[in-house]
Amino acid sequence: MKISAQEEYGLRCLVQLANLADGESLTLPQIAEREGISTANAGKLMWLLNKAGFVHSTRGTKGGYFLARPADDIYLNEIIKVLDEDVLSAHCVSYTGVRDSCVHNGDCGIRPVIVGLHEIVENALSRLTLASLVGNEKSVDAMFHQIQGIHRTIEPQRV
Repeated sequence: MKISAQEEYGLRCLVQLANLADGESLTLPQIAEREGISTANAGKLMWLLNKAGFVHSTRGTKGGYFLARPADDIYLNEIIKVLDEDVLSAHCVSYTGVRDSCVHNGDCGIRPVIVGLHEIVENALSRLTLASLVGNEKSVDAMFHQIQGIHRTIEPQRV
């Protein structure tokens, strides 16, 4: 399973806001700079996240973006639904080969596996909050692997 750039950067922007103290906010250029993305890309992400009700913004010299609700009330599956491009529903029409439609359109042994994997990921993400991403890699990794059914298969990267 792939995480899109939009999902990755959107989560990272939200983690920036989750790290703020109450009453603090970040401007669009600050978010873009902290995450190493263009201001235009950050603007698109923040627009999506604002429209979905994850963030609010204020205008003016002391304005900026802040979380619309506490980080421990925002679940990762909610965020991904807003940021992803609905890969699951497009799967069967994305891999048609040289034809207009997939040759397995009527009866497919692959589709239940793809759907099942998405359900597993959805289930895991529904147990994780934005607040659970705040911390160092070791603490987040330990918390993540406490979720029933998720087993470590690779070691965390060393920076």
